[in-house]
Amino acid sequence: MPNQTRETWDVTLYAGIRPWEGGELWINPEIDQGFGLSSTLGVAGFPSGEAYKVGSAVPYARIPRAFFRQTFDLGGEKKKVDGDINQFAGTQMNDRIVLTVGKFAVTDVFDTNKYAHDPRKDFMNWSLVDTGTFDYAADAWGYTYGAAIEWYTGAWTFRGGVFDLSRVPNSSELDPRFEQFQLVGEAEHRHEILGKPGKIAVTGFVSRGRMGRFDDAVALAQAIGGPADTASVRTYRSRSGLSLNIEQEIADDLGIFARAGLADGSVESYEFTDIDSTVAAGLLLSGTRWKRPDDTVALAGVVNGISSARRSYLDAGGLGILVGDGKLPNPGPEKIVETSYSFPISIWRATLNYQFIANPAYNRDRGPVSIFGARLRAQF
Repeated sequence: MPNQTRETWDVTLYAGIRPWEGGELWINPEIDQGFGLSSTLGVAGFPSGEAYKVGSAVPYARIPRAFFRQTFDLGGEKKKVDGDINQFAGTQMNDRIVLTVGKFAVTDVFDTNKYAHDPRKDFMNWSLVDTGTFDYAADAWGYTYGAAIEWYTGAWTFRGGVFDLSRVPNSSELDPRFEQFQLVGEAEHRHEILGKPGKIAVTGFVSRGRMGRFDDAVALAQAIGGPADTASVRTYRSRSGLSLNIEQEIADDLGIFARAGLADGSVESYEFTDIDSTVAAGLLLSGTRWKRPDDTVALAGVVNGISSARRSYLDAGGLGILVGDGKLPNPGPEKIVETSYSFPISIWRATLNYQFIANPAYNRDRGPVSIFGARLRAQF
């Protein structure tokens, strides 16, 4: 729908206690309200990470995170840790094991990036704040129950986790018996280039649940008539994916990032969005050079693609998590550019944002689309 305006707002309390040395208990009650453009449909790389797959005109309360974290120090250099969201100030050893159990976002632990990971702070597009092919376990708001373990040793970190999938793909309810689940693994290496820090991480996932193959859905539709529907051909099977995540400081005021990912394009996406391949890159530049060090300029681009099986499914009238036009006779990759300028206003941080989207929902017959956004945020 052209020429529309939508808004979201939320208020979150981050409350935590330290029951003993190395132990942390956190809970994040939250109030949400609002909708995404077109009811959060119409583009796989959706333009607002603050717009969930559910919306409400009336504010409602929920608890997205309630988890326990235990850190076991193993030695090495002692480092100072500043207080932050869900993080106490203090010190920690370079070598350590961290165990997190409870309700939280898989992306709180995996696929993190200093320059592109938080729609409240940096980029807003779904396929820039996370790798578009990372179909991580989550309810419709992006959170789930599970456990993650991290082993920090020298310049390396190895992570693993097991998480609950939704009752059915793209659901607001999680599987109550944990019979549908996801395994996630990640290896991260930190380094310095010309004295500037950076990191490279590889993340993989395997989901086990009741999912439908696109070819099966198309074949059934051709046999009985009507649009293709993966819900009609779901059986217990696996879907996997692999991604690369890079961040690098170039100068004190300039950082760059890049992501790339591939996922099994023969099976429907379970939780996140309709992307089978993705490549993204961008930069953040502070305003030091024009004497506004608290300002930030951001610029990034992403190209999202789908498999031939998913193209055939969409052309046969199938619907995905976010996309589906009834027909797809002229497919093309989804191309997105996002840029923003962020600056402080008293206790607030304001951001002016612009996104250009070519071939939304992989349809060359749609778009291009220009989306203008504004964000206002305060943290106490």
